Amino acid sequence: MRLGFFDSGIGGLTVLAESLRLLPAEDYLYMADTTHVPYGTKSQEEVRAFVFEAVETMIQQGIDALVIACNTATSIAINELRETYSLPIIGMEPAVKPAVEMNRNTGKRVLVFATPLTLQMPKYYALVSRVDENGIVDSLPMPELVQYCELLQFDKHILGEYFRAKFAPYDLDNYGIIVLGCTHYPFYTDILRDVLPPHIQIINGNAGTVRRLSALLNRYGIDTGLGSGNVKFMCTGGEAAYIEKMRLALTLLR
Repeated sequence: MRLGFFDSGIGGLTVLAESLRLLPAEDYLYMADTTHVPYGTKSQEEVRAFVFEAVETMIQQGIDALVIACNTATSIAINELRETYSLPIIGMEPAVKPAVEMNRNTGKRVLVFATPLTLQMPKYYALVSRVDENGIVDSLPMPELVQYCELLQFDKHILGEYFRAKFAPYDLDNYGIIVLGCTHYPFYTDILRDVLPPHIQIINGNAGTVRRLSALLNRYGIDTGLGSGNVKFMCTGGEAAYIEKMRLALTLLR
């Protein structure tokens, strides 16, 4: 069995790393849409076309299940993908629900980081409306963070200044949890911990996504545990240098 993971770039590797921890005896195909990264600043129509083109290539490579390891792509294309393909397909959702539940009795607010396009989507508004009955969720777009990540820019001084500028309009004492609503963002968890007040928790939806994947494989009766943890990397641009970048980035997460 081979599990497919798709993202616009290297962000989905944070989900893949979680899957390698929880499902180590599977084989994997990771596809990055390097031709069109980043997605978060493009139109819905463009992203939908990009996703379908890349997923079709992955299907031809012989995958048994697919994780759309990108919040923006999930918001735009997940329903149509499920209507088009019969294999199990899992998408990403910002971990707003668990964040609200964790903060319900603390008097603190929740701050969601995501791409501008994710925050504009009806799927995100529906999620927040469904779970945020007390109006404690705020949203902060961070489009530049995807670009930093794609450059493997992890300099603590540069990123620290970036985050401090982003947080300047906010009284962080009012917040209890930050939700990383883009799969690129967990690369910066440690830097964020250095910048944020110590009382703020940082969460993402990666572990929950992989648990849903495991449950879905069982529901479909797909045999698991027959692989070796092998990962094949592909990118739409076909750049050998980017494939090496993905290998390096994955090592940073393991």
